[in-house]
Amino acid sequence: MTKKKGIHFEVSERKILLRIMDLAMVFLAIYGLNLYPKFEYLGFDSENIVSLVLLGIYILIFGTIFELYDLQKASKLDTTFRNIVITTSTVVLFYLLTPVLSPYLPEERIQIVYFYLAIIISILLWRLFYINLIESPRFYKRVLIVGEISNIDGLVKALNAKDPNYKIVGFINSEVSTPDSVKFKGLKEFSAQDFLDVIERERISEVLVASFNSEAIIAEVYHDLMLLLERGFKIREYTQVYEELLHRVPIQFVGKDFYKYFPFSRSNENKLYIFFQRTFDIIISVVGLVLGILILPLILIGNLVGNKGPLFYTQERIGRNGKPFRIIKLRTMIVNAEIDGVKWAKKNDKRVTAFGKFLRRSRLDEIPQFFNVLKGDMSIIGPRPERPFFVNELARIIPFYETRHIIKPGLTGWAQVNTRYGGSIDDSLTKLQYDLYYIKHRSVFLDFSISIKTLSTILYYRGQ
Repeated sequence: MTKKKGIHFEVSERKILLRIMDLAMVFLAIYGLNLYPKFEYLGFDSENIVSLVLLGIYILIFGTIFELYDLQKASKLDTTFRNIVITTSTVVLFYLLTPVLSPYLPEERIQIVYFYLAIIISILLWRLFYINLIESPRFYKRVLIVGEISNIDGLVKALNAKDPNYKIVGFINSEVSTPDSVKFKGLKEFSAQDFLDVIERERISEVLVASFNSEAIIAEVYHDLMLLLERGFKIREYTQVYEELLHRVPIQFVGKDFYKYFPFSRSNENKLYIFFQRTFDIIISVVGLVLGILILPLILIGNLVGNKGPLFYTQERIGRNGKPFRIIKLRTMIVNAEIDGVKWAKKNDKRVTAFGKFLRRSRLDEIPQFFNVLKGDMSIIGPRPERPFFVNELARIIPFYETRHIIKPGLTGWAQVNTRYGGSIDDSLTKLQYDLYYIKHRSVFLDFSISIKTLSTILYYRGQ
């Protein structure tokens, strides 16, 4: 068997490629503008190195905030064009407002327009190339799953939804098959006897092994997997791929060897990281409370007109190590919303008032929680604190649920920037997967990423 190698960019590689090429195209456009003698705003030379670096930093930061590097959105031209325009407009505005580091305004203001259009056109041309070539089928990663029927459905749905370039071609049942065995019809099944032929015929670039029990893999499949491994073929374990692509810990696939899946981040015990995180919490909380006081008159008017009742409310939540505390929020529901008992919050919940809906979508209802952060009950970033009633219910149903309490709960978190509001057991399972991923990979970089995504959530009015 000769292995036919396809061309495929991994998720991280595509994100790096987008960033590098965006910067390269913008700098190329600036260089092109400098060939025009009358353009004097930003010279492409060593004297303007600080200004050029600042431009690159602004593009990367605001490109991230406005989802220019979200692979799902980057594959769609209409969304990409909108994000390019929003990003460029913000970049140019901030660039003009930092004259100490950026060039002084030119006498001919039309040069700003040239500068603005050059950035938009240069990035757009590269993105057109990306969508029509890099996102084409020739760059798909063609994957064959080897595993148990019971694992395949959830795995296929999750991976297909996350990365359209990760093309699952079919699967081979790793268990002994009988006429009475359950069949999976959502994906093409290949015979175990044709394993090696399928690899070559279907131009497979990766084998994904999805099996709870490696002892249950039939001898023929096991032998072929060993043969592929000896030939240097890429074979990966499904929980590894799931976590890498979805940025979630697949707890529904974790068995008695659960301890292998939770080598939690060293940052959880790193005193320097904890010190800087606490410093960050205090600074952001003070700024947040000051801004809250400044807009309080507007909130009072809105509450008087569209909320009618107390402005604040407190509620018991579970904090670090299962310790309860009282959370403070702006009231968004009608008074006595739970007079009939505790209920799940849900989409378009009728208990949410008109003004309360605005507070939730804009995340303004969270402002009083900065006080909880100052007290030390919460952090800016961490799993969202849940109510004792739901913690008790979910802990009985979902394994490892209370593991999320090993760190402080947060005002925002990895689950909040990646999912919509959870109003069911399945939603809570998904949120827990994200929370455990954060605890497992907690770092300054991940905290920064969550902060940027939170800004995107606020700016795009996606609060819940």
